Amino acid sequence: MDACSRNVESNQTGLHERLDEVVQRHLAHRFRKPYQEHSLAAFKQLEQQVERAGKPLIFDSCCGVGASTARLAELHPEALVIGMDKSEHRLSRHHAHTPSEGENYLLLRVNLNDLWRLAEEAGWTLSHHYLLYPNPWPKSVHLQRRWHGSAVFPSLLALGGQLQMRSNWPLYLQEFARALELAGHSSSLQQINPERPITPFEEKYQASGQPLWRLDSDLSSLS
Repeated sequence: MDACSRNVESNQTGLHERLDEVVQRHLAHRFRKPYQEHSLAAFKQLEQQVERAGKPLIFDSCCGVGASTARLAELHPEALVIGMDKSEHRLSRHHAHTPSEGENYLLLRVNLNDLWRLAEEAGWTLSHHYLLYPNPWPKSVHLQRRWHGSAVFPSLLALGGQLQMRSNWPLYLQEFARALELAGHSSSLQQINPERPITPFEEKYQASGQPLWRLDSDLSSLS
């Protein structure tokens, strides 16, 4: 494993000055962008798989190569874990990281801006939702590319469940915590040093000596 991973570099030194404005606007106005056809087809197939499984649902969003999805399936044998990423290339490398495939998880190439909204409209409620090392988009100009600055943020909240996020850039999680607060949800943020890395990114960041951070929030309740 290459231990030469650079720290996140950003022109921000604190919470984005427009964070509250952007989050509150998205909370007040529903995201109405038309769905992509491949997203609708993927969700229709996923609905059938979820119905057949008849288990609690866990989302592993931005799962990359899906190593985290396999690990979460081990930790939650009672559930169906759905790993999702927009990159077919990353998902195609899954078996290089996880030789044996479990029975209680699946991987899906999908646009999460569509999938989360479709799941919300279908009335799905998650038991857990993991966002492990998503792209933090550290440039200030890219606030609305971060999940908490995105128009789809309310759908993420509506899916409920125990939310866990991890990052090597604490400001990303501090902003997310503020966005949760604006939406009426409490959260906790702590530095972590996992004994067993849950993603290849986490392993790489640990090997580089970078501090790692974790945010937790119960989206099933309001503060």
